[in-house]
Amino acid sequence: MFDWNAIDTVLLDMDGTLLDLHFDNHFWLHLVPQQLSMQRQISLDEANTLVKQAYYDVVGTLDWYCLDYWQRYLQLDILALHHASADRIKLRQDSMPFLQALAGASKQRILFTNAHPQSLALKLTHTNLGHGLDKMLSSHESGYPKEHPQFWQYALTKFNLDPSRCLFIDDSEVILAASKKAGIGYQLGIKNPDSQKPHIEFANFPAITDYQPLSLALNSV
Repeated sequence: MFDWNAIDTVLLDMDGTLLDLHFDNHFWLHLVPQQLSMQRQISLDEANTLVKQAYYDVVGTLDWYCLDYWQRYLQLDILALHHASADRIKLRQDSMPFLQALAGASKQRILFTNAHPQSLALKLTHTNLGHGLDKMLSSHESGYPKEHPQFWQYALTKFNLDPSRCLFIDDSEVILAASKKAGIGYQLGIKNPDSQKPHIEFANFPAITDYQPLSLALNSV
């Protein structure tokens, strides 16, 4: 699929790309509305409507991913709820073998995530993901989400990367497009970010459901 000799660094999203997105979908689409319904003594339908509108209002911005923002806006202890449901945090089964294959082929592995630093820390505590990465960056450090060109300018400068020799893997076609616009040489989508939901389709980028073919290819580099 790729000429691995032309790639020095693999940039990796976290949620839905290396971790099963089921935790986040369950948390934001089910647990948060349930808690809001109980706290405000409103129906679950009302809570769902309120939450979905609140999400829609900030989609594509850093607030969408910010635990502090949602804690203030919804008046819920979002971090405590994260910890209470942390048993749902899971690595994709194919992630670590792929990360190990990248290391074996001398490819740099950098995590680029929109996850809030506290969410990132929790997920690193509950998985061994950190052992498969060389460096990490939460977009909150840059002040911009990955959807924004300023994130890419910040990230490429921070790690002194040649964008033309980078592969970026993400489960969002919008973010893949942002990376391409920023000069990232190669993009790859993930069709099955949530193990308990149907696959998604990508219109403009190659996409996979399993890292195993890439791992096998890397083992022969």
